[in-house]
Amino acid sequence: MPPTRTDLNSFAADLALLLPNSWSSEYHRHSAYKDQFPVANQLWDAGRAGWVVSEFVLTHHAVLHGAEGRRLYVTDRPLHPHQFVVAPLEPNGEDIKPHHFVGVEEPNGIAVPNDPIRASTQVARRLLPHYERALKQVRRNAAEQPEPPHRPAPPQVTQVVTLTWYDDGALGAPYASVPEQARMTLYAHGFQYHPHQAAFLLPAAYGEDGRALRIQAVARRLAEQGIGVNLRHAAPTPVLPPAPPTAARSHHR
Repeated sequence: MPPTRTDLNSFAADLALLLPNSWSSEYHRHSAYKDQFPVANQLWDAGRAGWVVSEFVLTHHAVLHGAEGRRLYVTDRPLHPHQFVVAPLEPNGEDIKPHHFVGVEEPNGIAVPNDPIRASTQVARRLLPHYERALKQVRRNAAEQPEPPHRPAPPQVTQVVTLTWYDDGALGAPYASVPEQARMTLYAHGFQYHPHQAAFLLPAAYGEDGRALRIQAVARRLAEQGIGVNLRHAAPTPVLPPAPPTAARSHHR
């Protein structure tokens, strides 16, 4: 016969009493498979505990509640009837946002024996120090940068160069549309002026990679001068529908 598993409810309650500082236990039984995920999705763990939740149907779990919102998740360790898994849960609260976890090393969970005394020693030594460091860093991030570091919008510019890909493969801009301050920059990066087309054109001989590098260089240099750069395709030449067939004339004698 397979060995009997220790009752999770009583184990979690005993573990809470033995951990340093003040902890309490809250037991939850699952009536359906989906019931394991609302709390399990908050696991602060990329290892053992996360794998257990994703690979097995769990019939119950317990949450240990500590001071200032600290929480530990406790559940069975499938295939190991004499062990449980204990893992930290992510801190929650209106002031905690996803960007506060960026750069913070996950504290991860551990497997512990079903003896609450030995388990509490391992949790205190192996889990809680990592959990405390990560928790402090997240809370420090929340205090120092409460809002996400959104990229600022670019400054408005009064002058813009619009480079155009034409249907025949040419790339350039009509001379009259190029601000005077930008013309030397185009010359310096390989654009050539074609009088009969009244346009600056980048020779196709540079190849796709060569032209791409020159476009990037032009964009950086013009940005330093406060001139914007657009890149677009020319409007396709409209294709006229074929003319309807001319009705044949009848000839009567």
